[in-house]
Amino acid sequence: MDIKDVYILGIESSCDDTSAAVLRNGVLLSNVTASQDVHRDYGGVVPELASRAHQQNVLPVIDQAIKRAGISKEQLSAIAFTRGPGLMGSLLVGVSFAKGFASSLSIPLIDVNHLQGHVMAHFIKEEGEEKAVPPFPFLCLLVSGGNSQIVKVNAYNDMEVLGQTIDDAAGEAIDKCSKVMGLGYPGGPIIDRLARKGNPHAFSFAEPHIPGLDYSFSGLKTSFLYSLRDCVKDNPDFVEQNKEDLAASLEYTVVDILMKKLKLAVKQTHIKHVAVAGGVSANNGLRNAFHEYAGKYGWTIYIPKFSYTTDNAAMIGIVGYYKYLDGDFCSIDKPAFSKVTFQ
Repeated sequence: MDIKDVYILGIESSCDDTSAAVLRNGVLLSNVTASQDVHRDYGGVVPELASRAHQQNVLPVIDQAIKRAGISKEQLSAIAFTRGPGLMGSLLVGVSFAKGFASSLSIPLIDVNHLQGHVMAHFIKEEGEEKAVPPFPFLCLLVSGGNSQIVKVNAYNDMEVLGQTIDDAAGEAIDKCSKVMGLGYPGGPIIDRLARKGNPHAFSFAEPHIPGLDYSFSGLKTSFLYSLRDCVKDNPDFVEQNKEDLAASLEYTVVDILMKKLKLAVKQTHIKHVAVAGGVSANNGLRNAFHEYAGKYGWTIYIPKFSYTTDNAAMIGIVGYYKYLDGDFCSIDKPAFSKVTFQ
């Protein structure tokens, strides 16, 4: 093996996806993810079932990632793993496996903050691909089922939260509204698909007035619930007859709330390099809004590939690669953590 080659195995198990990836010198060689369908029946992730599924999936997923990368486990330079935040039972499966595997190979362990991974997904390289990466400092709108934050990214290991949700996250609000409509789980992709066919101005829902750069989505959720309740009282088929317009109007309101605060952050910081990350960054309405704002306000925007929006190990691996170059390793006694934003 060429002495300059650095092979990082990334392991991600923070919620309901078990994922493993191998990167060589920051270039992705493989990214394997096992998703869990069991939660659909319950309308949300059941932590106990998630951790059991991780236990079943972790070994075959890691084995496949190493095989698809075309290397042997002995060639790995280090193992990067999601230490948190996330569901504790799910995290413990990935953390425990990473510690045992690294010990057996006598290679360093690298702990990665899950949210830092989402932001750094923009720096994943693929073989034969040329793409622009955001220059430091840049702003990143990090939106997912559990997080809604505006982050000022000064360096890969220096991130400052300028604003965040004070209650529900954007993705959580969308999922709950989808559930109220009886559309199923996860709600994000369903709402996105229906919204493409609906009128975004058909219905109006309450937008919160929170000072500064913080977000709130609980008021929108309540407004949506009450609107539906009143309309269904008069017409039991209201949701079925208007689901596309309801989805489009809901999406429009969520995106409007997100973009107004992001625009304010750009104005305050004078940083016009703006990225988006996290599960909700797969939403077409939000992606279109980014393009619209770029044209209108002269932003340079960075939108991740769909495969890097949801939880994946490639984003953990790229942070691991940068930490490896800095010699920033993790001792085996470091525990998983379930709640924190950026350290």
